[in-house]
Amino acid sequence: MAGALKEVRNRIKSIQSTQQITKAMKMVSAAKLRRAQDAIVQMRPYAKKLQEMLSNIVSNAEGNLGSNLALERPVERVLVIPVSSDRGLCGAYNANVIKLARNLVNEKYAEQLRKGNVTIWPIGKKAFEYFSKAKYNVDPGHKDIFLNLNFEHVQTVAQAAMEAFQKKEYDVVELVYSEFKNAATQRFVVERFLPIPKVEQKEGKAIKADFIFEPEMDSLIAELMPKILNTQMFKAVLDAKASEEGARMTAMDKASENANELLKTLRISYNRARQAAITTELTEIVSGAAALKG
Repeated sequence: MAGALKEVRNRIKSIQSTQQITKAMKMVSAAKLRRAQDAIVQMRPYAKKLQEMLSNIVSNAEGNLGSNLALERPVERVLVIPVSSDRGLCGAYNANVIKLARNLVNEKYAEQLRKGNVTIWPIGKKAFEYFSKAKYNVDPGHKDIFLNLNFEHVQTVAQAAMEAFQKKEYDVVELVYSEFKNAATQRFVVERFLPIPKVEQKEGKAIKADFIFEPEMDSLIAELMPKILNTQMFKAVLDAKASEEGARMTAMDKASENANELLKTLRISYNRARQAAITTELTEIVSGAAALKG
């Protein structure tokens, strides 16, 4: 009986220690989430408007606008850029990003995959580890973005993708990331990065752009395209970072709650075992006393 009580006590201490860690991680993630959320909330309207403007112009312009970044061509070679995290303990966040990227490659680009024409540029160590172990064609050059997350660092990925697209090393570039909604909700999306997507038509009619260009449109758009695409890449990475911290905070909160429930169960078991032990000892004492009297 004493051994059983000691085992329960040890389990209670172990769970309490684990709970202290999960509570601390929740507080750290909450602080990081506030900063990441502020960054993406401030960035998103600006990036969204730029993307709408660029897509609208591309949809209604003639020619290649002095750049081939919007040029559609037969898809033979594909580049996929999944954005995961460097660390775990964030629930199903990384698993969902990886699953979406894997399904995209295995279903939409199955033919290109069979030919060995699909390349993965993972951002974040978790995606890099998975796709490397799964024997995909992986370029590790951008996996450490989160070690120094800033616009200058992120734009190197966008610039490398644009350069590879212009050299026709890839015919399409797809982003896979998590769009931040709130701490408990993320939306996992596939977003075409290159060629620049056109706006959807309504009722068979293209939406006309209403812009006045100064200087001429070709030179202005050729200058703006790379800058807007850099912004789009940075927005996707900021979305992913906020989603990661939200997912980790939620996961640690749930872990703390589960620890509480387990502690309640163990304390009830401990008290029952202790009461049983006391009852047994009292019974033995009473029996012994009765035997002495007899």
